[in-house]
Amino acid sequence: MRANNGAVSITVVHAPACHFCDDAEQALSVLAERFPLDVRVVELESAEGGRLVAEHRPAMNPLVLVDGAYFSAGRLPRRKLEKLLVSRAAAPATARR
Repeated sequence: MRANNGAVSITVVHAPACHFCDDAEQALSVLAERFPLDVRVVELESAEGGRLVAEHRPAMNPLVLVDGAYFSAGRLPRRKLEKLLVSRAAAPATARR
């Protein structure tokens, strides 16, 4: 589910009045300055948000998916995500498919 431009696709399922959700979006905008990211924010109350939460069953918000796969729920683990992004940037393009 990688974006067409080679960017890492990140989906954030955002709940209303969720400070962890706001924090995750802010952290992702900072990371997007260093890494090619395609960040999508999906509202929890939307049909897609409800489907993603039903599928992944996060214990907390936000639910964060990387290239369509579960990455985290609750406070975004910045170091873990940065480590993943560094390793993907270093991998040859053929290995990322």
